[in-house]
Amino acid sequence: MNTKDLDNQQQLWGHPVGLYVLFFTEMWERFSYYGMRALLVLYMTATAAHENGIGLEWTEKEAIGLYGWYTMLVYVASIPGGIIADKLIGQKKAVLYGAIILCMGHGILAIDAVWAYYTGLGLVITGVGLLKPNISTMVGGLYKPGDIRRDKGFNIFYIGINLGSLLATMTVGLVVARWGWHAGFGLAGIAMLAGLVVYVWGQKHLTHVGNLLPEEERKTEASVPQLFGNLLKTTTQLYITIGLLLVSAFGWYKFDWAYGLLFLFITGVVAMLMMIYRDLESQIFKDRFMVLLLSFIMVIIFWGAFEQAGGLMNLYTDSKTDRVLFGWTVPTVMFQSLNAGFIILFATGVASVWAKRKLKNKEASSIFKMAVGIIIMGLGFVFMVFAAMEFEKNGSSSMIWLVMAYLFHTIGELCLSPVALSFITKLAPVKYASLMMGVYFAASGLGNKVAGIVGEAASDFGEYTIFLGITFFTVIIGLLFIAILKPLKRLIHGAEDIDVETGH
Repeated sequence: MNTKDLDNQQQLWGHPVGLYVLFFTEMWERFSYYGMRALLVLYMTATAAHENGIGLEWTEKEAIGLYGWYTMLVYVASIPGGIIADKLIGQKKAVLYGAIILCMGHGILAIDAVWAYYTGLGLVITGVGLLKPNISTMVGGLYKPGDIRRDKGFNIFYIGINLGSLLATMTVGLVVARWGWHAGFGLAGIAMLAGLVVYVWGQKHLTHVGNLLPEEERKTEASVPQLFGNLLKTTTQLYITIGLLLVSAFGWYKFDWAYGLLFLFITGVVAMLMMIYRDLESQIFKDRFMVLLLSFIMVIIFWGAFEQAGGLMNLYTDSKTDRVLFGWTVPTVMFQSLNAGFIILFATGVASVWAKRKLKNKEASSIFKMAVGIIIMGLGFVFMVFAAMEFEKNGSSSMIWLVMAYLFHTIGELCLSPVALSFITKLAPVKYASLMMGVYFAASGLGNKVAGIVGEAASDFGEYTIFLGITFFTVIIGLLFIAILKPLKRLIHGAEDIDVETGH
């Protein structure tokens, strides 16, 4: 993008007006996603005896299993979504088409039929895959290299995400209680339509962002088929890929076809990332690329623990928590609003703490923030351990444990998630910007699948063991990344000191 065009953007409250267009588009998209997400496992497990009516009558293990697959695929679809944007249509059109498909998906989910349920989920997966990575990349594109407002811009954008989540989880539960499950799914569709209207209306403020790169620039970069074709010329990478293919075949044989396809997909992604690494022009870009990939390990582990909120913790709230407050039974879905509400309350405060540390020349790098975020989030599960202990003793547990767990999870999220989004726009090669944002969301998706696997294990090991195990594992991982912080900071070659664009 021409930096002169960036200078000429209209400003509102110190930021480009385009930021607020993307803010409200994402707010309504997240309303639709989190409103539906809060209902999924409850709807799948609901029987005729459930307070909101009959659902699919699945077992908890079956419901959490599908929840894990669905939430993984929603984010894994960001990789093809990023490729389509980078190579074919640009980020702006990808967001538009994704929003349209999402409206269709949520609308179909409002139909009371099993075929509509699966069809709607498939369309939502496709729509989010096109919209999610590209709208985040567009936020980064609103700012010039070196613009210190970029991190604050992502924090504002992140508040939009969670405002949508808060509105959804505060209202969808009430709608379902009054009119049934499919009215809740329909409300999510109406919200997505509002997001589409905002995005189309705001195009005049996004004219210089999200466009497809000129053809002459795209010709200088390797296409996806070329990247995979280069495997045949690189012996080490080829052997690694063949080894992963054998693991995929074993997974297909040992588990089932779904896991086999997942392993094959991961193999393809790993092969593509190895070839992108070879395609980068200098060692500085390659070092930064490696640090970015290492940071994705934290992303997978973080979301693998955090996403228990929509699965295991959701079911625990529904069946084992005393939800009576001043004589009123709080709908289970409304507990999902705690995370979004805490984000809106504390986002500015957490950002200020890190800003003050940086001004005092104390450690405030992105990797450090993310590691601290994992530790804080992991400590939140200590309260779920207490909840499980209370349930074993009394037959129910107090909702205060859930409130405290969500508070710690939220502070951890604020240290990691918006920081990771900004970190990608700083380190990712420009010509692979949308693709790397897609890989980030795919890593989040793998974390969601891990969450489903861990949640399923609760039926065998019990909630106490699972919550305690998550606590220890996440804290250890966070401490390990802090231990190797210095070499990782050397490998980014000052990218966070001077925010330069990479890849050209």
